[in-house]
Amino acid sequence: QVQLVESGGGLVLAGGSLRLSCAVSGGTFSHYAMGWFRQAPGKERESVAALPWSGGSTYYADSVKGRFTISRDNAKNTVYLQMNSLKPDDTAVYYCAAARFGSGLGYLSRRSAYDYWGQGTQVTVSS
Repeated sequence: QVQLVESGGGLVLAGGSLRLSCAVSGGTFSHYAMGWFRQAPGKERESVAALPWSGGSTYYADSVKGRFTISRDNAKNTVYLQMNSLKPDDTAVYYCAAARFGSGLGYLSRRSAYDYWGQGTQVTVSS
């Protein structure tokens, strides 16, 4: 059974940084495309970033481009989301997700592309 566990969330001042981690177990991590999503109170879950299994090209939502970086370490079965220059609008529960199939960035920006989800980690940015 594939399990995803996020960590690294917390409370940070606007302009600060956090690095989220997502450890994957129970599957072949190197074969999965990985994504990060977030959900703010009263809003739908939205895609933040995505990374195909092969690495290389990445997807970012316009709202985080230039501030967030997604990366993976296949040796550690872990995907990361480095978040810099955080804003109060970035406050949300952040979820990582794994997709068994698909490599197109447009496809990987959709919730429906993903087969496995973590429980989420809270990120709160205060002004």
